[in-house]
Amino acid sequence: MSPTPHKVARFADLSAERGKRVCIKGDEKDAKEIPILLVRDGDAVRAYTAECPHAGGPLDEGAICNGRIVCPWHKGTFEVRDGSLVEPPPLKALTRYDATVRDGDVHVSLQPVESSAPKAKARTNDRTMLIVGAGAAGAAACAALREAGFEGRIVLAGNDAREPYDRTSLSKFTLAGDMPPDDVPPLLDPDFFDKHDIERIEAQAVHLDAKERRAELATGMKIDYDAALVCTGGIPRPLGIPGANLEHVHMLRTREDARAILASLEGEGSKRAVIIGASFIGLEVASCLRKRAIDVTVVAPGKVPFAKQFGERIGEMFKRLHEKNGVTFHMNSRISALRGGNAVREAILDSGEKLAADVVIAGTGVEPATHFLPGVALEEDGGVRVDATMLAAPALYAAGDIAHFPLPRSDESVRIEHWRVAQQHARVAAYNMAGSAREYVGVPYFWTYHYEKTFDYLGHVKEPDSIEIDGDLATQHFIAFLMKDGRVGAVVACEHDAAVCRLAEAMREPLTLDDARRIASA
Repeated sequence: MSPTPHKVARFADLSAERGKRVCIKGDEKDAKEIPILLVRDGDAVRAYTAECPHAGGPLDEGAICNGRIVCPWHKGTFEVRDGSLVEPPPLKALTRYDATVRDGDVHVSLQPVESSAPKAKARTNDRTMLIVGAGAAGAAACAALREAGFEGRIVLAGNDAREPYDRTSLSKFTLAGDMPPDDVPPLLDPDFFDKHDIERIEAQAVHLDAKERRAELATGMKIDYDAALVCTGGIPRPLGIPGANLEHVHMLRTREDARAILASLEGEGSKRAVIIGASFIGLEVASCLRKRAIDVTVVAPGKVPFAKQFGERIGEMFKRLHEKNGVTFHMNSRISALRGGNAVREAILDSGEKLAADVVIAGTGVEPATHFLPGVALEEDGGVRVDATMLAAPALYAAGDIAHFPLPRSDESVRIEHWRVAQQHARVAAYNMAGSAREYVGVPYFWTYHYEKTFDYLGHVKEPDSIEIDGDLATQHFIAFLMKDGRVGAVVACEHDAAVCRLAEAMREPLTLDDARRIASA
């Protein structure tokens, strides 16, 4: 028996630029209300689940641009016509519902429309796809291979292969106490790997022979592949100073690292934390620790944080925001040694000044994890050069932190260490591995979180010619356009979610400043 359609809105009240959220109570007694997103598509209406499958972002607060629905939180993107996935971080399509228009009224049935996404199938060919690295890119590649219709063997190898998870939550929420390490969400549904017949091997690759198309894992297992994707990310740079091995000296890359930091913060008495490096992770950690009323000192070279990425004015804004919340900075400084008994007790600056420290967290950057790729030409920084299809060598692809890739709409080749870019790369690589030609044409994006405020960075530009700022930096309500050669190369914004959603699609084409401002203010 077909479910009864529900009259939910007037067609004339729907906008072509933004979805409308409605709640429909199920047909069963005491059924909960189900949030539905209504999207106007010409003379028709599409109806989808109203929350992004990645983190539950309210899609009605995002935007519709270029025939795509853009999530306001992390800029996941879906096609208006069928809800299919365009851009991560979500790794699956929207649930779709049947919607009709009668006499100007919109009616929606709560029976989900059968998805066009590939179903789990028995293996029908003997080709093997190997994914080396089980983080954000590895998870995205697994999903995209099946989405692209590949029905052969898929092997995911890496230390997180049991359950790839959202590492970005560690520095944004876990250390603040808002999300215990075990609650950090997985990147794929719990039944995904079984449902789609994907092998998971919890072991790192120690050798990959691109000529022979064979990889060896730390367990001694050898895997012959038809095509492989290497997305092993970065290895934290060692501190390399006396005292680096003392107790309560940490880096933050994994759940285990987060647990160790939290354990170091336990116990009576006030705690004093020293953060080495004013990186995004470093200052997100500072924000988390201040929420726990821990004294925080940041030591870093350079004049202001993020000046290289955003320019000095925006970098100063971040510094003042942290200082307002109690963080002390020692910029243009380095730590020469850490001292203590078994556990760290003080950090020594290169000036000789001593800082009390019960916990030290190093955010000094990473190096590409490519040591197991003999025979593959590496760049000076250890990265792998790829083309627009993410191909590094015959049948070998690379994605994420290790990949030097051609930046769309630019003559530059860049390496970007942000997980959403890694997922974009992985989807392109996976489609090519499955035999469907694709090139990376996306717009890089990442977000950073400080004191309950989200800052969006869209695009990429080195050494902008000028930075045009609309709004108020002091109150963190602004949108900044980083200009290069008369075009908008990147955008930095806070509290302009819908504008960034529109620009995330619009920046697939070159934009003048006037174009960008018009789109942002639409």
